[in-house]
Amino acid sequence: MAGIDQHAIEAAGAIAVAGEVVASGEHDAPALGGGDAGGCAAEITPAAGADLDEDQRPAIAADQVDLAPAHAEIALDHAQAVPFEMRRGAFLPFAAACRGGIVVLCLHAHEMTEEFAALYVVPTPLGNLADLTRRAEEVLRAVPWVAAEDTRHSGPLLKQIGSSARILPAHRHNEHEAAARIVERLHAGEAVALISDAGTPGISDPGARIVAAVRAAGCKVVPLPGPCAAITALSAAGLADEHFLFYGFLPNKGGQRRHVLEGLRNHAYALVFYEAPHRVLETVADLAAVLGERTVVIARELTKLFESIHSGPLTAALAWLEEDANRQRGEFVLIVSGAPAGADDGEGERVLKLLLAEGLPVKQAAKLASTISGAAKNMLYERALALRG
Repeated sequence: MAGIDQHAIEAAGAIAVAGEVVASGEHDAPALGGGDAGGCAAEITPAAGADLDEDQRPAIAADQVDLAPAHAEIALDHAQAVPFEMRRGAFLPFAAACRGGIVVLCLHAHEMTEEFAALYVVPTPLGNLADLTRRAEEVLRAVPWVAAEDTRHSGPLLKQIGSSARILPAHRHNEHEAAARIVERLHAGEAVALISDAGTPGISDPGARIVAAVRAAGCKVVPLPGPCAAITALSAAGLADEHFLFYGFLPNKGGQRRHVLEGLRNHAYALVFYEAPHRVLETVADLAAVLGERTVVIARELTKLFESIHSGPLTAALAWLEEDANRQRGEFVLIVSGAPAGADDGEGERVLKLLLAEGLPVKQAAKLASTISGAAKNMLYERALALRG
């Protein structure tokens, strides 16, 4: 694959449109000029000296865009990410698209929010301000309104990035009222950004009802990619499961929590939970009792100063947490490996339930059920404890 020098392509002027900038090859669909795209797309023409493959053709130039590369080579049928440097010093990411096209995603948030009165769903950092994307920052600075889960928490963030947006409270106790106010602002032609305290709104955070109400009112919703604790933890989990189920927070009460876990026990994919520090010991104990011998990944304080990621046997996780009080601090993502292939209640558990129903003590019932069925005694003992609650 032919490479592209990261500093070989430099814009000669600022781009004054929002949307896509495309330099296309002959196999690409015809690109639109700035006027044809209604301000959302423009094409860029390689300046003299650009070394494009023979199958490429120059694109139609937008008025304010020019490329002056020193022999930038773009391979057909391959994508190569490179930075796009503007004279004002800003970097915008772009890539060489299939069949030689160059796609630049340029967000000029002021123009977008003025032209499109949309609800922007904006992820915010989990704990490291550097994780706020350039696009998210521009949107938060451009919109006149920000709907926030906790105005006291989000205020410092907005101040830090220079946003002058007015804040609307939008938490789980007022989502209906917040949605009505947001729809009112959108109908008045004003864009609104929706943020939570950390991570992506609507993912175990308020926001889903607001998005539904905005859609029902016929208004546009624009999601931005960004930080999410579950995905961040999964990327570092190293589990072999090809699929995962994101559950979020389990019920606070032990009986309800174990009941939910019973329903998840036989799923053959990784289970992803969020948990607070004051419940993590109880939750890990219930996970071990109901799910048995699995691998657990305990991700704590992701992206923050005391971030830690521990992997080990689920049945030993409670003891590991109890060894050091500091391991119980912070916000948690708990990931448990999926059930082994073919796992189900099985003969051992069927016998165990019958023995417990007859009033046998937990230890005796587990031992007898193991002798009768051949199932592991320790697993049956843990199941018996969970069933007795």
